[in-house]
Amino acid sequence: MNKLSLDKQAAVVSALVEGSSIRSTERMTGVHRDSITRLPVRVGEGCQRIMDERMQILPCKHIQVDEIWCYVGKKQRHIKDSDNPDLVGDL
Repeated sequence: MNKLSLDKQAAVVSALVEGSSIRSTERMTGVHRDSITRLPVRVGEGCQRIMDERMQILPCKHIQVDEIWCYVGKKQRHIKDSDNPDLVGDL
């Protein structure tokens, strides 16, 4: 199994974080798109392990959560009377 160098991994993650598409990241870095799609999964699993191991029993008094607004099924303005409000709309 070939492994990407840390420099290549950093370049891929940086490009994705900046909003580049997978194909443009492939062109910029020379890394195949299959490898690009696997890398964020590995990074996320590593972050999850760190969070699970070290982020326990925290004395938090205030928590700020950004960008939790989402649309499920369709935006509020497109909901019809026949739609189930528990399954679609702004949450």
